[in-house]
Amino acid sequence: MTEHRPRGLHGQTVETLAARIVSGEWGEGTVLDLPALREELDISLTVLREALKVLAAKGMIDARQKRGTFVRPRERWNVLDADVMRWQTAASGNPGLFDELTEVRTVVEPAAARLAAARASDEDLTALRKALDAMAAADDPDASVEADLAFHRALMTATHNNFLRQVERVLAIGLAARDELVHSTRGSDDPVPSHRAVLDAVAAGDPAGAESAMLALVAKSHDDLDRARG
Repeated sequence: MTEHRPRGLHGQTVETLAARIVSGEWGEGTVLDLPALREELDISLTVLREALKVLAAKGMIDARQKRGTFVRPRERWNVLDADVMRWQTAASGNPGLFDELTEVRTVVEPAAARLAAARASDEDLTALRKALDAMAAADDPDASVEADLAFHRALMTATHNNFLRQVERVLAIGLAARDELVHSTRGSDDPVPSHRAVLDAVAAGDPAGAESAMLALVAKSHDDLDRARG
């Protein structure tokens, strides 16, 4: 996976502030000392305010008269925002994040596989097969992660449902973090058979079989994660 590199001082400031929030360094209700932050980060008040606007738009902070700028409860964050997902997977402040991700995948991906089995075009099947071939040929963790993401992206595309394709973009961030952890562990299980079972059912036009295969894949994925976490 390509490491995210924020652009410019504004982007760096957003990343710095977000990291402190998601890690728990600044817990719920923490009031931010803006003059001290401006001095610590050696930035202008304009840059700081613009960065805070970004975090406010994502539901992570709020500002009130007489109270100041403060961190909002985690349940008020826009967790479907791609940046918020990325920040959380990069931090250790929410150890249950991967478990929540598995719950969402269990709801979304089997239904997506069912739709894909009913709607996949020849082009969709080609993309799925290409991703599976790349998964089988992967000889390092980065290649394994990229191939896995490509497979799940192709599956969501095969649903021909624009809402599901948008959901995939968010899930992919958490899935990538999960994959990096699992595939960097020695002796991790071969992911190809479980993905091949999904592809075979989709290619056969078997919605029930595709749904069942994806349920098994997500369950295996979580088991692999548990082993990687020790």
